[in-house]
Amino acid sequence: MNENVTQQADYERHYECVQFYNREAELLDAKKLEAWLELLTEDVRYDMPIRVTRDRSTDRSEFSDHGFNYREDRSTLEARVDRFQSEFAWSEDPPSRTRHFVTNVRVTDVDGDELTVKNNLLLYQAQGEEADGTILSAERHDVLRRVDGTLKLAERDIHLDHTVLPIKNISVFF
Repeated sequence: MNENVTQQADYERHYECVQFYNREAELLDAKKLEAWLELLTEDVRYDMPIRVTRDRSTDRSEFSDHGFNYREDRSTLEARVDRFQSEFAWSEDPPSRTRHFVTNVRVTDVDGDELTVKNNLLLYQAQGEEADGTILSAERHDVLRRVDGTLKLAERDIHLDHTVLPIKNISVFF
């Protein structure tokens, strides 16, 4: 294949991924959670493994294979969205104000209709009258799948830079 054609396809894929992440951030920050769910595949996997501090000499991952801050699928994500919109979402009363900053979008693999994408997330969260908000930093490892011509999130592993979370609870989506 012509190198220019391949490069153009790479640019177009990257742009499409950036547009997907911009739309996702906008929906999450605007609390349009039902619309956000539409960006997910029916078989979505949405995990945040616990980060474990390890010695530099070890070959083991810094992220647990068994412990998770949360481990979600479509049904549990839908249940969380339903609860957040109910009168029983005490952790979100008053609602959090968030800003998702997505950067360094890298398409690392293409396999048919699936794109493996890494991206960095800086999440600002404030709630109530508190003077200081919370900043969370992570690298996300995603699989975006083309469904009916549109990219949807099929898998997400959220690798927080924190070993101890600087928040009382995880009541927002990453």
